[in-house]
Amino acid sequence: MAVKKLLLDDFFEEEQFSLIGIHCTIEDFRLAFLINQVLDIRLKRNKDDVHFSKDNSDFALFDFDEKQQHISYHLVANICKVKHDQNQQLNSLFGDENFGSTTHFLLPEYKKVNYLLKIETDLTFNKEKLILNKLLKIPQVVTAYSIDVNTLKTKNNLIFN
Repeated sequence: MAVKKLLLDDFFEEEQFSLIGIHCTIEDFRLAFLINQVLDIRLKRNKDDVHFSKDNSDFALFDFDEKQQHISYHLVANICKVKHDQNQQLNSLFGDENFGSTTHFLLPEYKKVNYLLKIETDLTFNKEKLILNKLLKIPQVVTAYSIDVNTLKTKNNLIFN
């Protein structure tokens, strides 16, 4: 009897996207507003943040789908601080301050990046460079650069759907 083999590589292609790392210290909603103005898009806060249950971290997520050109934009925070109890003695001098915080990163390889802009489409190099130049014109953005997606170890953290 002949054995038939089904190769899943024929059915599932890797998602094509570009990733831009953004360094800035402003709030996420303010950055989304400024990106909307510069790129002429409409990023909106997603009702569901990117949640990881193993460390109870939530990363703010803003989305926009440009249906005519088949482009999806996702702005996501790379840094999340989670407050937790520190089991201290209650009779200390500062007894009510028994909270600590832990910092979690969406992409641990890029700990200095504050926000990530994921653009789901087949961008040409020129279009990506144009978007980068527009982002760098925002006065509050310290720097922005393209991140090579193929070198990421935690690429699965960028799946938002």
